[in-house]
Amino acid sequence: MMRALLLLLLALLGSGPRAETYGQREDVRAFIQEMRDKHDFDADVLMALFRQTKPIAAVIKAIMPPKDPAVRSWRSYRGRFIEPKRIAAGQRFMMTYAEELATAEARFGVPAEIIAAIIGVETIYGRQMGRFGTFAALTTLAFDYPPRAELFRRELEELLLLAREENRSSLTYTGSYAGALGLPQFLPSSRRRFAIDFDHDGRIDLSASPADAIGSVANFLAEHGWERDASIAIAVTVTGDGVQALIDAGIVPRYTPREMEAAKVNLARVGADDTAIPDQPAALIDFNTPEASPEYRLGYRNFYVITRYNRSSFYAAAVMDLAAELRASKQGIGRQTVVRDAIPQF
Repeated sequence: MMRALLLLLLALLGSGPRAETYGQREDVRAFIQEMRDKHDFDADVLMALFRQTKPIAAVIKAIMPPKDPAVRSWRSYRGRFIEPKRIAAGQRFMMTYAEELATAEARFGVPAEIIAAIIGVETIYGRQMGRFGTFAALTTLAFDYPPRAELFRRELEELLLLAREENRSSLTYTGSYAGALGLPQFLPSSRRRFAIDFDHDGRIDLSASPADAIGSVANFLAEHGWERDASIAIAVTVTGDGVQALIDAGIVPRYTPREMEAAKVNLARVGADDTAIPDQPAALIDFNTPEASPEYRLGYRNFYVITRYNRSSFYAAAVMDLAAELRASKQGIGRQTVVRDAIPQF
């Protein structure tokens, strides 16, 4: 039913110019009143912004869920990010900004490869930062995308606050269809809370300053609980009656491998590595590919922290695998494709 309503909305948005701009809508007028009461914004100034803003059909189309959300393929997803062009771009990025990455790693405890991998997954090192007007995109989602309207109204509020803090027009920001900004694709709330001036030029610029992007990504992860020199995740094989129950428990690391084994789950490390599995709280996470055997990883605290950046275990694993590629090249051992039986432990 919800998808049908969204398709109808998309058809209406794409049928031609609408008679109304957002400034003529009652729900937008209520939002303006809230911004005036809560943050002392000038209602006339906000009304002027919304009066020149119309819905963007491409934004709704881009954010709509797939027709069959049950069909998810880890191998397909992974292949989009662990690819030669992204690896090569990441190697160049790490060489160009080696000093900034090393400084961020020393300060925040986040490996340089993880920082670089996140920027690589997000925007291919600045190649795909998005060209949507951020104000219009967030307004479209805040008032014409019911499933996540509350989230995007908060982000629209954050964008207006950010613009005021930076003495900029809200209309000058550009980014992804979902309102994400710059090389690391921070939403406005993250931009205000976690972005830092890492190149010390007196301002934060996540689009034109890779140094600021590097420091901001590291700061985001550190603020969410990154553990210096700790494991991220390891590939395992699993058997036993308790496997599904552990998977259903989610991605928060709650049980040590010893406790998992006590719950009738047998764990073995994948590949030739005979290093003992760290007996620290972890989550058992499955990675499914249609018509293939599932893959499993034990995700530790740092794996969970990466999912705070994008709340997807696929995303965190892709970051981890791209980081492993970049780490291998940095160590001078050549390109090493990370496959299911050879996932390095950070």
